[in-house]
Amino acid sequence: MAWFQAVGTALGHLWRRSLQLRVIVSTLTLSLIVITILGVVLTGQITDRLLEAKINAAVEEMDRARSTIENKMSGFQSGNSQEQQLADARAALSSRGGTGQSSGAAGSFDSALAMVGGTPPHEIAVGPLSEVPQELRRFVQRNQVSYQFTTVADPDGYRGRALVIGSPSAEVATLEIYLIFPLASEESSLSLMRGTMLIGGVVLLVLLAAITALVTRQVVLPIRSAARIAGRFADGRLKERMLVRGEDDMARLAQAFNEMAESLSNQITQLEEFGNLQRRFTSDVSHELRTPLTTVRMAADLIHGSSDDLDPALARSSELLVNELDRFEGLLNDLLEISRHDAGVAELQVESLDVRMCARAAISTVRHLARDAGVEVVIDLPEEPVVAEVDPRRVERVLRNLLANAIDHSEGKPVLIRMRGDAEANAVATVVRDQGVGLRPGEEKLVFNRFWRSDPSRVRRSGGTGLGLSISVEDANLHEGRLEAWGDPGVGASFRLLLPMVRGRKLGQSPLALEPMLRKVPALPEAEPEPTIVDVEPSGAEPTEAPSSVVEMEAEPADVDPAVADPTAVVPGAAEPQDTDPSANEPGSEPPAAGTHPATNGRHPLPADADKPTPTETGDGKS
Repeated sequence: MAWFQAVGTALGHLWRRSLQLRVIVSTLTLSLIVITILGVVLTGQITDRLLEAKINAAVEEMDRARSTIENKMSGFQSGNSQEQQLADARAALSSRGGTGQSSGAAGSFDSALAMVGGTPPHEIAVGPLSEVPQELRRFVQRNQVSYQFTTVADPDGYRGRALVIGSPSAEVATLEIYLIFPLASEESSLSLMRGTMLIGGVVLLVLLAAITALVTRQVVLPIRSAARIAGRFADGRLKERMLVRGEDDMARLAQAFNEMAESLSNQITQLEEFGNLQRRFTSDVSHELRTPLTTVRMAADLIHGSSDDLDPALARSSELLVNELDRFEGLLNDLLEISRHDAGVAELQVESLDVRMCARAAISTVRHLARDAGVEVVIDLPEEPVVAEVDPRRVERVLRNLLANAIDHSEGKPVLIRMRGDAEANAVATVVRDQGVGLRPGEEKLVFNRFWRSDPSRVRRSGGTGLGLSISVEDANLHEGRLEAWGDPGVGASFRLLLPMVRGRKLGQSPLALEPMLRKVPALPEAEPEPTIVDVEPSGAEPTEAPSSVVEMEAEPADVDPAVADPTAVVPGAAEPQDTDPSANEPGSEPPAAGTHPATNGRHPLPADADKPTPTETGDGKS
């Protein structure tokens, strides 16, 4: 069975790859159908002509036999018995003296006679009357000359098809005359004709196959040459060209192909030169700007350090100068990173480590952004380590960019970061989910474009450069992973980073869904207390306030969104009670999460940083 499957697979592969084979098989199939139809028609016509000639000759032979028998019966002496008379009459038809075999224009034949006579009256028969069909005898007994094709068994050894013709006697009452004509010669002729046609059809098919192969070869060879040269051209051999022979259609095709290849080669060369020039320009400018930037930063830090002694307007100006220098330095770093990816020289520093460390480092970096924006960051990390072979610097940068982007567009609502790993699928997934403005249809692809913004008038709280998500996609691809986005206007956006746990192995299905599960929740009460952050102690101790907007909770099932788990939650850091947000009462909206619900048992606030860290390499890509 396996051998047949292997042969079938090989034949199917050959059928799909060989145009010449398909043309030959199609031609032979159609030719075989035509030859078969033609053979059936010719065989039928020839058989009808042979049988028609046989019947005409048999009718003529019956007329002569009837005349001979009637003459013999009328000349017999009255003393002879009727049975003897019939035997003598039958013998008169035979040329072999009593064998019953006769020959004439219709070929050899046998005869049988029957009549009613004797005392008491009974049927008297001579010859092989048992070979005569009863249906034919009924027609003859009604005074009709009839014939019928049937199968007979001759005593001499012949067994096969035969023509039986019967006729009544006009002179002798109740006399029935039957002549049996074997069709052995006709069947031999038909067999010879069928064999000749079969051999001729096979020879014709072989010749058609050879002709088709030669004809298709003239077409297929140039096509194969074009495909081979096109493959080499795609591999980077831009000097490959087709050989032009003659002035026919194939020659014009080869000439057009060469012209197209020449045009593409010139354009590719120009684009490569332009790309190299652009990358070199970006890299050179980024490097050259570092020296004056360092000098300006030293001067700005010196001025900012003495801001207490300056006029309030000058102090504010020095603060703005330092902030813009931070952003400018981040832009230079992003441009350098983009130029490395464009040049194909970006490399991974792979380490086998717990990916949760990268997530916690990214959260620590964006903590001040969440505090300034009054946004709660809900952390859902597995309790067990998630070990993968990754570049920690790049993974941390991707998660930092996603978190900063989510905080910028969360509209003050909670941001969730969730991580899950699946060793069987060789995948570790991290989802960053916000409940802000969301994305319009089609923007889930545009959001990763460089400097793309849905709403240019929107303010970036993180001070991003607009290159963060573009760099994140390149970092994900460098890990042989994926970075995907989903969004719905007014509902929020979700970004999923999917990385392989072991490099070199196939990346399987993600353990986390990209699109969140939405549910309807009841409206919040009208009166709400001032928002606070509550740490629910596992031991049941009294809750205490914590000065942080980053909340960590225990790992939950992958299909439960902590951001929608508690309909009575409050948002820490918000200026007003949650019930003033009109989006909270809309159908399908998701209320923010907090630490007062039993589902969040075990949340522990992380310590807040005293100083604001430098927001390097964070960015956004959507509004």
